[in-house]
Amino acid sequence: MDPLSLGGVVAIVTILVLFSGISVAAGLLVVAAGFLIVFDGASSLSLMPEIFFGKLDNFALLSIPMFIIMGASIASTRAGADLYEALERWLTRVPGGLVVSNLGACALFAAMSGSSPATCAAIGKMGIPEMRKRGYPDGVAAGSIAAGGTLGILIPPSVTMIVYGIATETSIGRLFLAGVIPGLLLVGLFMAWSLYSTWKSGNAGVLSAGSYTWKERVEILPRVLPFLFIILGVLYAMYGGIATPSETAAVGALMCMLIAMIIYRLWDPRQIWTVLRDSTRESVMILFIIAAAGVFSYMLSSLFITQSIAEWIGTLDVNRWVLMGAINIFLIIAGFFLPPVAVILMAAPILLPIITSAGFDPIWFAVVLTINMEIGLISPPVGLNLYVINGIAPDISLRTILVGSLPFVACMIIAIILLCMFPGLATWLPDLVMGAAI
Repeated sequence: MDPLSLGGVVAIVTILVLFSGISVAAGLLVVAAGFLIVFDGASSLSLMPEIFFGKLDNFALLSIPMFIIMGASIASTRAGADLYEALERWLTRVPGGLVVSNLGACALFAAMSGSSPATCAAIGKMGIPEMRKRGYPDGVAAGSIAAGGTLGILIPPSVTMIVYGIATETSIGRLFLAGVIPGLLLVGLFMAWSLYSTWKSGNAGVLSAGSYTWKERVEILPRVLPFLFIILGVLYAMYGGIATPSETAAVGALMCMLIAMIIYRLWDPRQIWTVLRDSTRESVMILFIIAAAGVFSYMLSSLFITQSIAEWIGTLDVNRWVLMGAINIFLIIAGFFLPPVAVILMAAPILLPIITSAGFDPIWFAVVLTINMEIGLISPPVGLNLYVINGIAPDISLRTILVGSLPFVACMIIAIILLCMFPGLATWLPDLVMGAAI
């Protein structure tokens, strides 16, 4: 069987195995082991342990559990509610300040926690009832929070970007910087649509300003500013040449734990144990997927599938933007069914040589790929954020949440188009801060 046909068989088998309900990491190992035994013999399995553990022998991987602890300690407190309240009080004079503050809170909390479900839960519990009480349409209230929660995988520090950097041997610092402007662009698009949709629905009166005293605005700041200073400190240490991403992540995790204990009285050993336990569980899951994806990539390379696909695509006489369009469609569909980490680890080894040979910047492509993964988080059938929102507000039907989220999917597609038209949106800041890539 030629490598291209074999690649099609591998793709079909992999999809069937993952749809069986088995975990992503175990499924990748099963598929890789099965095809290696059939086509290379049982002796090829002797290399699997070395490849598996070799993928984990990377200092940069230490930043993943540290950033997860950083996010878990924040998510275990009232930081999300306080952040929401602070933005609402300070943005109340802005027309539509409530929906703007909700999306702003989602962006900041997502950046601190790095978790979409945690962001939806933390901000949605307060934001959705408050928006509905003031007359915002249910679709805007639910859809804006569902979409805002996805920003955590784009705005730094982002675990997804770390995984992409490790999988493609790309600078994690550049990837973090590349996500800043596109992340702010998405926030702006989300806010613009929310305000327009509310005005169009005939509920323009809810966009009028409320009123808070200066005392009410100032009194909440001590509870949220420390977390924001930690994010700024982490980024400054990383880009100021003071420490590596792993070192800054460790310091950030320690500081977030201390602030959670001091400001939010997180003294109960059981609560601290829960934070550490959940962080360990999520970290092991991600690291297991990374190691298993390494074995899967080895299988694809050993059977010459990766090389043959790249060579075949290279011989196609198509415009490179047609090629990029096809890649985007593939990524969106993959994101419908698989978590972002799994898609990146499975697709990056195949797509990277293709996009570089077509003249695309791998840093720019990381941002495009990440936005595609965001679309998957609010799209059925998996669409994790949709179900989180439905759990928070069960009286809002899943259909209403989905319909309310679709315009935000369109905003993400617009962002991808803008990135294609103006690649500098992703590459300008990394080049400015770290110099032009060699």
